[in-house]
Amino acid sequence: MTLWSGRVESGLASEVWEFLKADDAELLPYDLAATRLHAGRLHAAGLLTDDELAEVAERLAAIAPEDLDPSDEDVHSAIERLLGPVGRKIHAGRSRNDQVAAAFRLYVEDACREAVDAIERFAAVVLDRAEADADTPMPGYTHLQRAQPVTVGHHLLAWAEMLERDRERFRSAAGQAAPSPLGAGALAGSTLPLPPPANRLRNSLDAVSDRDFALDYLYACTVCHSHLSRLGEELCLWATSEFGFVRLPEAAATGSSMMPQKLNPDVAELARGKAGTALGRLTGLLAVVKGLPLAYDRDLQEDKAPVFSARRDLRATLAALEVLLEEIEFDRERLAQATRDPLLLATDAAEALVLEGTPFRDAHEQVAAEIRAGTFAAPSAAPRPAPGPGGVHEALADARARWSG
Repeated sequence: MTLWSGRVESGLASEVWEFLKADDAELLPYDLAATRLHAGRLHAAGLLTDDELAEVAERLAAIAPEDLDPSDEDVHSAIERLLGPVGRKIHAGRSRNDQVAAAFRLYVEDACREAVDAIERFAAVVLDRAEADADTPMPGYTHLQRAQPVTVGHHLLAWAEMLERDRERFRSAAGQAAPSPLGAGALAGSTLPLPPPANRLRNSLDAVSDRDFALDYLYACTVCHSHLSRLGEELCLWATSEFGFVRLPEAAATGSSMMPQKLNPDVAELARGKAGTALGRLTGLLAVVKGLPLAYDRDLQEDKAPVFSARRDLRATLAALEVLLEEIEFDRERLAQATRDPLLLATDAAEALVLEGTPFRDAHEQVAAEIRAGTFAAPSAAPRPAPGPGGVHEALADARARWSG
């Protein structure tokens, strides 16, 4: 079924039909919700009777994904078909332009809420693991070279900070998707006396053509995937024989089809790889919307596939990493052995000299000379396990308070 067959009486060539059909079944529950709202507006304007409004509500509640048909051009035409005779009245005062924008905004809002929930579940695991190994020493790195001693808890709290920013990005993206384009029609509204929706977008041309909210969602996904990629890279490194800081759980690792001894960090590796795909989706949609004239253009049919895929990938990546991190084991002895490297305390030695009155640059050069000569002796005082007066435990308590808010 098409909603424009009155203008193209002879029908489309089959090749054109297949090219133009929208793969938008995921929008169905959101388009149903938007249609329910629009039916209420038609009723308020006296364009649907009480009985018709009740019939629309009943029929909308009964529509399921299996009711969609290959003959439908998109979910919008499918809903009108499935509403029966009353469906011929439901499109008054709206266009597929504001209809799809409304449904897509509801979809993105829901995807953002789902992302926030998944991030919070994963962050809870990160915080639990950080607390369990709050005082477990490990080397901190810069340039992938051992730098200064930290603790596992302090390191994992850095992951929690990244995730907290991700949560805020998705909350912001949800806010950008919230305003309603209903009432914009094709581009210039309608002459029908329909009540405006709450939180209406101000300009009708912008309402049907704006996809910034989808870009905001994809950007939030991309940054989150880049953070998960960094986590995945560290887990891959830590699981190597060369580092040996963690032991992979069999529930979140794979073997080799040829080498019996292998246990591979495939979850961490694929989490790392998904970041590239996420970036491609963002840049792809940016390329689609670049240079589009106002108002609606069919190019915007390409906006949904990257968002649908992004939602699936983020959901799966966070869930798999949650299992991996819950069950991974830190090798505390190997971590302690790596932290015994006296050169990790070179900065502490320089700062000890500063406390005695030596200018820092002189102290730096003195310690560097001792290291070159092989005479460096690490200071006997134990270094702080984490910056700040309360150390890692205070940072943990602060992080838990923020995540519970």
